[in-house]
Amino acid sequence: MHYLIVSFSHKNSTLAIREKLAFVDESARIRAMETLNTNPCISESMILSTCNRVEIVCSCSDTQLASAALFELLSSHSGLSSHELHERADVFDDEGGIHHLFSVASSLDSMVVGETQIAGQLKDAYKLSADNGFSAQKIGRAMSYAFKCAADVRNATNISSKPVSVASVAVAKVKESVGDVSGKKALVIGSGEMSVITCKHLSAQGVDVTVMNRTFEKAEAIASECNARVRSFEELAYAINENELLFTATGSLTPIITDDMIKPTSFERYWFDMAVPRDIECDSALWSIRLFYVDDLKEIVSENIALREDEAKLSYVIIRRHVIGFFEWLKTLSIEPLIKNMYLKASNAAFQESTRVIESGYVPKEYEYAVHKATLQALKRFLHPFAERMRDGSDPMRVDALIESMSFLMNQEEGSDLSQTSCTYYPKGK
Repeated sequence: MHYLIVSFSHKNSTLAIREKLAFVDESARIRAMETLNTNPCISESMILSTCNRVEIVCSCSDTQLASAALFELLSSHSGLSSHELHERADVFDDEGGIHHLFSVASSLDSMVVGETQIAGQLKDAYKLSADNGFSAQKIGRAMSYAFKCAADVRNATNISSKPVSVASVAVAKVKESVGDVSGKKALVIGSGEMSVITCKHLSAQGVDVTVMNRTFEKAEAIASECNARVRSFEELAYAINENELLFTATGSLTPIITDDMIKPTSFERYWFDMAVPRDIECDSALWSIRLFYVDDLKEIVSENIALREDEAKLSYVIIRRHVIGFFEWLKTLSIEPLIKNMYLKASNAAFQESTRVIESGYVPKEYEYAVHKATLQALKRFLHPFAERMRDGSDPMRVDALIESMSFLMNQEEGSDLSQTSCTYYPKGK
């Protein structure tokens, strides 16, 4: 089996493209994974969809056929041609795929390097896949290692010493444009992690924050946590014209703010649309509104990358070490059962042959234990270099071929439960 990842991110795709590719709600992701897992060459799948990226992770038997299935799905979902998707996508398989996954989990591939949201988003994506039966052992092992790698990167470097996110970058952009934001009125729309982070940053700066969401109870919970006000979503058309600052990050499939809702104001307005697809669709110049979308924050992001460049170099060293460790671990998991079975078969053969020699009278009965032990030791000595070669000399990417060959030689079905293999134990000497 192989790992395969198709990646669209802020690095290779515009916001407009990412909007079309986005799997906005759980039902869309579940339908997509159902489609993928019905493909005969795909055994497991997982989808990560955020404002900055769409990643599809698969375990498959044929990377070429699986890749074709992924692009067919994405083309149908987005309405974009397969050719354009192929031109834009980053495709990773096996070791490259695991390295990319670990980099994403460690926030090295994020627009804001070191941001802390991606780990939670990955956990949610994996949980949705696993809970619905689309992920099993293969992706589960990779995700477990990815989270360990991310934890080591955080602990061994200062890359996340000052936690940042797209939301915190947006607030920083406001301060850069306005200066002192204390006393300003801000409207935050949405109930996700992005909205919570935004509220906390704004409240810490002394901003008068109002929270709004379609589900009033969710808005109340955020407002209570962040010492903010709450307002009914039905008042959206009024609220957007009463606040100097606006931050929106909902999961709406269509814009929630349009030109017909906007009125002239006597104060300057700064709006930040952090959603994908976008929440705001208007002629900002007509209304003298400073409107920023996710990709407009790249200037601050570039400064962030420059400041963290040395930490990023160290982080990639850690990631590379974890990638090597992951495949060595996989190799061990795959090879050890074969080695165990090889020794068990040798043990049974040694016991049968030494027993035959004793029962035939070639060796006195009182030497039974010594004969059993000597026979077994001879076989162990013979098998030891082969076992070491299997453990240390096999290319991690060729383990499947080795397992298949060894299984054939030992007349064992690949993947059989070796815990049921019989083993004869020699009687202890007196």
